[in-house]
Amino acid sequence: MLHTSIERRTLTFKRPATTSRGTYDTRTIRLIRITDDDAPGVEGVGECSPLPDLSCDAMSDSDMDMLLVCACDDLCQTGRIDRDALRPYPSVLFGLESAMWQLRRGGSPILSDTPFGRGESGIPINGLVWMGAFDEMMHRMQEKVRAGFKCVKIKIGGIDFEQEVQILSALRSCFGKSEIELRLDANGAFTPADAPNRLDTLAKYDIHSIEQPIKQGQWDEMAKLCASSPIDIALDEELIGVNTPELKDELLDKIRPRYVVVKPTLHGGLSGAKEWIDKARERGIGSWVTSALESNAGLNAIAHFAAEVYGPDFAMPQGLGTGQLFTENIDMPIRIDGQRLFVCTKE
Repeated sequence: MLHTSIERRTLTFKRPATTSRGTYDTRTIRLIRITDDDAPGVEGVGECSPLPDLSCDAMSDSDMDMLLVCACDDLCQTGRIDRDALRPYPSVLFGLESAMWQLRRGGSPILSDTPFGRGESGIPINGLVWMGAFDEMMHRMQEKVRAGFKCVKIKIGGIDFEQEVQILSALRSCFGKSEIELRLDANGAFTPADAPNRLDTLAKYDIHSIEQPIKQGQWDEMAKLCASSPIDIALDEELIGVNTPELKDELLDKIRPRYVVVKPTLHGGLSGAKEWIDKARERGIGSWVTSALESNAGLNAIAHFAAEVYGPDFAMPQGLGTGQLFTENIDMPIRIDGQRLFVCTKE
């Protein structure tokens, strides 16, 4: 018989994490622990950490606690995760799936039997530069370059657009396209009216892609942008709340993005994220996996998921560099070396 427990923790960001939606100073997470009477001493741990004002299952603490208790009780009674019932609650589904995955692996945090999981190769990741004042962003960019990153994602939309253009211009004057791949994430900061001109301006700086230039839910406008933009568009927030296979098909066929950026905590747990990737592949749409400000517990699960889904030959860097964001974290056998995420193996 399965047994569960839930622990709530608060993580503090080393630096305030600013997006176009606001600033995060702390992060509340819940750790779901699962044990099995048939495997004494073995425990699986999964992370449930919806993002306030963003996740489709963001709710009050009391409501989330009640939902988690009900989901865990159902798991204990049936011995299985009711994925269809939990489709509207991706962060809960991600936590349960991650915990059960670790339990089935004998409690080991090494979740995948892959070159990554065996410590034979690392996952290429992008560096992340948060929004901030001009000098701050330039300093952070230089830090990422010195650390060895060849792909850097920059959050835009939180300060004046002209200042952001100045930053990109300064960066490109120092680092050419062959040296640094630049990805942008607008978090829906543009309007449908100003987006075309802004995309034209940004295209001058050899941008690989831009995530979510306008707010989600504007499918007609986003489809027009994807068809005409000089920069490849990736969908991120647009995928939130699109939980059924039928609606996923409809969205991808309507908007036809170049990429989808898949976050298991936001986009359907591990099973829902795999569904997005498979449906994108069927249409020739690229994808990469990104964490959503989880602790190392969630990050570890997402990394092993990416290793299984994409295999040893990653077509592009993944967004898995968030484990260094917090002043305190959960110990996991993962480390960043240069622009790659590795499993820490014993000598």
